[in-house]
Amino acid sequence: MEFAELREAIEKMKVVDSHAHSIVPLDSSFGFINSLSEATGDALSFAPYSLSFKRNLREIAEFYGTESSLDAVEQYRRLSGLQAISSKCFKAAGISTILIDDGLKLDKKHDIQWHKNFVPFVGRILRIESLAEEILNGEMPDGSTWTLDAFTETFLKSLRSVANEIVGLKSIAAYRSGLEINPHVTREDAEIGLSEVLQRGKPVRITNKSLIDHIFIHGLEVALQFDLPLQLHTGFGDKDLDLQLANPVHLRTLLEDKRFSGCRIVLLHASYPFSKEASYLASIYPQVYLDFGLAIPKLSFHGMISSVKELLELAPIKKVMFSTDAVATPETYYLGAKRAREVVFSVLRDSCIDHDLSITEAIEASKDIFAQTAIQLYKINIGKELVGLKASKSPSYVIGTNVPEHSVSFVRILWADASGQHRCRVVPKKRFNDVVRKNGVGLTFACMAMSSAVDGPADETNLTGTGEIRLMPDLSTWREIPWKKQEEMVLADMHLKPGDAWEYCPREALRRVSKVLKDEFNLVMNAGFENEFYLLKKLEREGKEEWVPIDSKPYCSSSGFDAISTLFQEIVAALNSLNVAVEQMHAEAGNGQYEMALGYTACTYAADNLIFTREVVRAIANKHGLLATFVPKYALDDIGSGSHVHLSLWQNGQNVFQASDASSQHGMSKVGEEFMAGVLYHLPSILAFTAPLPNSYDRIQPNTWSGAYQCWGKENREAPLRIACPPGIPNGFVSNFEIKSFDGCANPHLGLAAIVAAGIDGLRRHLHLPQPIDANPATLEGKLPRLPKSLSESLEALQKDNVLKELIGEKLVVAITGVRKAEIEYYSKNKEAYKQLIHRY
Repeated sequence: MEFAELREAIEKMKVVDSHAHSIVPLDSSFGFINSLSEATGDALSFAPYSLSFKRNLREIAEFYGTESSLDAVEQYRRLSGLQAISSKCFKAAGISTILIDDGLKLDKKHDIQWHKNFVPFVGRILRIESLAEEILNGEMPDGSTWTLDAFTETFLKSLRSVANEIVGLKSIAAYRSGLEINPHVTREDAEIGLSEVLQRGKPVRITNKSLIDHIFIHGLEVALQFDLPLQLHTGFGDKDLDLQLANPVHLRTLLEDKRFSGCRIVLLHASYPFSKEASYLASIYPQVYLDFGLAIPKLSFHGMISSVKELLELAPIKKVMFSTDAVATPETYYLGAKRAREVVFSVLRDSCIDHDLSITEAIEASKDIFAQTAIQLYKINIGKELVGLKASKSPSYVIGTNVPEHSVSFVRILWADASGQHRCRVVPKKRFNDVVRKNGVGLTFACMAMSSAVDGPADETNLTGTGEIRLMPDLSTWREIPWKKQEEMVLADMHLKPGDAWEYCPREALRRVSKVLKDEFNLVMNAGFENEFYLLKKLEREGKEEWVPIDSKPYCSSSGFDAISTLFQEIVAALNSLNVAVEQMHAEAGNGQYEMALGYTACTYAADNLIFTREVVRAIANKHGLLATFVPKYALDDIGSGSHVHLSLWQNGQNVFQASDASSQHGMSKVGEEFMAGVLYHLPSILAFTAPLPNSYDRIQPNTWSGAYQCWGKENREAPLRIACPPGIPNGFVSNFEIKSFDGCANPHLGLAAIVAAGIDGLRRHLHLPQPIDANPATLEGKLPRLPKSLSESLEALQKDNVLKELIGEKLVVAITGVRKAEIEYYSKNKEAYKQLIHRY
């Protein structure tokens, strides 16, 4: 078998070095010998006797034309100067791109810009622990001691401020506390960790596991938000590291956490000596990638080949990447690239001999390993001609989409405004990739001041057409549009500038209150929505267009479902492709009315899923010539439509709304009761968020299962709050509670934010629930307070509710109040205008 073509392809290829470190001047205290070994101190004296050291020194001497001795090589370096030897090494290495982790402390190291003298593209990898230590080594603005809240806020703000200027993040948690990251680290443990770190004095070095885990998890959140890969040290290193704790298998709990399944994690250094374990993880987790820098060239030749072969035993070739892990000297870049070409050729040649690959497949594999995978993963904007590649015929893999990039023409950037309407900006895919994904698109301040009737700013919102925000795509929500195969969509956050969240942003409001719930009580609220909607067909009567229900079948009838079964199959398939779980569906009691229940998840994701669901239902209905509407009271003489939401509280992966033993009152825990009591107490104010239109109150009426009185019950569908015991929950226990006073015109992020805020107040004040109502509340007229009968009444309650104002944000509440007042005024003057809402919701 002839391998000349494979060898030539590998030798001529311009490679992408996806993990390296800064170069230092010749007079740096970090000596040349240090760059050839991981040893330090007295152990460094033995380094020249290792196989890799001898081989690497000999190859550098041959390259420079000197004697094969450390003294001769160092003399050549001094006489030639750093600029000359850097040019020589990078040219010989054939490197087109380097991604530099500049967080490694090196004496007099050159900055990122300096390295651009030698290669076409240099990107920055930001080390999160170094950033955290830099912050803690500084002072609080007021001179006080760092608190966890202040540190976390500064850390996140600093990360987000540079997110658009970097290509990835990196963590050295393996060096500090090991890879057994706890994704549910508590606020209390992180606070204790911070205190311990600060007590040791400055310069700060963070080794406390809880604080490291806290930093890591928040780093992942930013990586998800900005679609940045996170590099992770695994396997061998210097003596600071506990090798057993650097085994990537310890990451299983983190990798199983659905919150972070969209974050690409790169296991560095071939995870040596755990290369087989790393290969296994990359084979079963779509978000795991591998990088073999450091193992090449620091191992023996046999060790390098063995390690790369082990990586490829299970891992997809498109997940294995080259890097040099070069440090301090240009020679380490040269050695890493030279040795990697030799090793990869040897491994791929053997694969051809063993009939695992053909020659053509081996050449394609080398392109993936040396350049293509890194270009796609780190989104490196460099022409393929600079890396000697032709366009690949295989589709690029991007989290959230399986469509080949060239076939996608548009990207929709979605947001829901204060009135709950879905809106979008659309950009060509190329512009999205080149500009929008990092810089967003401009949008007027007035976008959060529009009512359901007028596409302009409402009075008293303090928002006008003056001023602009950035609509920033949240790349973790980037999805292929199931009903438009050449388009994609992504949900957006509202920023004043990239990385600086706007206080009016609904998604940020929900994150804000969810953080308070997590920080103060170590709780996460899960949510699952039930969607009720009408399917209407168009008729023409006397020359006028009219939308009428598609049928008049009764509640839960088979014939009613038969009529739209094909439509629902398409809807459910579309939602499955968007990772939105559907649990059940049925025909509802209204003419042409249906219900679809979604699976529960963390409330921030549940709100996103609800937006996707509404988009899917409306779009697929439209595709079939129908109109789907979520309006609360489409017809005043028919049943209303709600968006009931089931809520539970979770702590460290366990449902803690449910009581721990049968002696607990009502089958719920103490925290569950307090949270629910807070929601019940603030329910009149919450309605201003969850029932945002005058039409909403046509639905919330007695004897309609919509919850018209301020009470709660056990499986009482006339109560606005009811505790639920679904199948699988032991008798006498409850797993969640349902809020019925939530409809399809509500912005789901704002509605859930109001609920979380109310629950926080209940927990803070240890509120108790009154006795449950087990009868129809309408039969107890005068004994129970009526919930607001109009939007005016709920708005009045909100204006008196300082708790919701404080937690959600005074300015955002003012804007919402202005929008609601505009709704009240418009629909009071235009009594028939509600009929046009079917075209907006």
